[in-house]
Amino acid sequence: MSATAARAALEQGDFDTAARLAAACLAAPDSAAEGAFLLGVVAAEQGRVGEAIRQIEAAVAQAPCGEYRAQLARLYTLVRREGDAVAQLRAAEADPPDDALSRDTIGCVYARLGDHEAALPHFAVATAVAPDNDAFLYNHAATLSFLGRADEAEAVLELLLARSPDDARAHHLLAGLRKQSVSRNHVERLRAASRRARGTDRLLTGYALAKELEDIGQADEALACLLAVNAEHRARLGYDPARDAAIVDAVVESWPRFAATPATDCPGDAPILVLGMPRTGTTLVDRILAAHPAVESVGELQALPLAVKAASGTRSRLVLDAETLHAAAGADPCGIGRDYLARAAHHRRNPALRFVDKFPGNFQYAGIAARALPNAAIVCLRRNPMDTVLANFRNLFAVGSRYYDYSYDLLDIAAYVAGFERLMEHWRQAVPGRILEVRYEDLVADQEGQTRRLLDHCGLAWSERCLDFHTQGGAVSTPSAAQVRRPIYRDSVARWRRHAAVLAPVAAYFTERGIAIDG
Repeated sequence: MSATAARAALEQGDFDTAARLAAACLAAPDSAAEGAFLLGVVAAEQGRVGEAIRQIEAAVAQAPCGEYRAQLARLYTLVRREGDAVAQLRAAEADPPDDALSRDTIGCVYARLGDHEAALPHFAVATAVAPDNDAFLYNHAATLSFLGRADEAEAVLELLLARSPDDARAHHLLAGLRKQSVSRNHVERLRAASRRARGTDRLLTGYALAKELEDIGQADEALACLLAVNAEHRARLGYDPARDAAIVDAVVESWPRFAATPATDCPGDAPILVLGMPRTGTTLVDRILAAHPAVESVGELQALPLAVKAASGTRSRLVLDAETLHAAAGADPCGIGRDYLARAAHHRRNPALRFVDKFPGNFQYAGIAARALPNAAIVCLRRNPMDTVLANFRNLFAVGSRYYDYSYDLLDIAAYVAGFERLMEHWRQAVPGRILEVRYEDLVADQEGQTRRLLDHCGLAWSERCLDFHTQGGAVSTPSAAQVRRPIYRDSVARWRRHAAVLAPVAAYFTERGIAIDG
């Protein structure tokens, strides 16, 4: 009775009562596991993740059921214990839970680990058991979209929007599933939803509306829409470009010590790191490489930033900050490499294949990667800086991540690009020959020639499959998902010139700093 009452209190948000009733369950052998589990859930809801893990670990030890394992796996991902999360998921697969929440939780953990194929059946069960839950429907649709199953994703999203017409996340995901046409689009529905939306919902619906306006040829109105919603969001952020400029300074200043620290027992693995500014072709190159029979993609990993953070020993809230870079500079680089590979291993499907990690932000760690992973192939994507600014402005990144705060203002993005350019010049001198720089425009103009150059740098034999990357399948969970499922196209080259007047201050900013915009 106490366990049932504890669950009822938990569902009502009465954490004190739930904890009191759950604690009473601990004394009885037949309810001790349930009591520990519910105490763990309460602790998690109150932000006490460490305690939550301890309680649910105790529950799993006593009664290793799928529901308990699902929540434990979720908590492990919050503290970056991906290997432990994977172990719990594998155990849960042997005896999967029946309830929708647990199935959705398992799907979310798989998705967080980048395994969207494994996530899909769990989301399907969750929506079948609880078809009226909008959050479960959205998660199901998102995974279908990542797997390229656009028609199925669209059907799920339309079902969701039929009963929740102001669901901003659903509008945003639906707009991005495919290129809309004049005869088939959601522009008027999005206009209405955007007028009703507030806060982050207005940002999401605004991006969706701008995307569809662009699709149907109304590029000026699309950009005007983005200028409006981004300005509102930027005003709420309190972002200071000096924050990111200080990171660039710290990378450069900490490098001499990184370069001088002795390296011992370096790993022999040869991962492929694809990096650069976001929206410059990193996903395209990832798909080209992943089409090779000797390669798999593991998506965008945080493994290298986390390995550097662990080596630093700092306790600052951010993974990347000046304190962390300077503290990590004295660590054994190859220890960072081994830690990176251990973290990446949880995302690999076939250890016999080489893997591609296409986290764009690794440009801040490129020199560290060169020392930590002596056999790694490092590829940096380059793109016309004006197109880079526009592309970053037009795409909504993770709204809750402070690392993308630069992306809501054209001049903020220009300053971020200038920092990227400074770092790439630094890495050319610091680790000469280690980083292959590929221009997006060259790849579009000469796909085969640039693909051969790319494969040579990575030590891979030629494969015709790399030219047909768009037919190879596989999950894509970035803003480029729809684009990379079709052959290379030239629509995005020099797109900025359509908006030259609006982008004039950006052009002036780059010119003043000697950054070429016509190359």
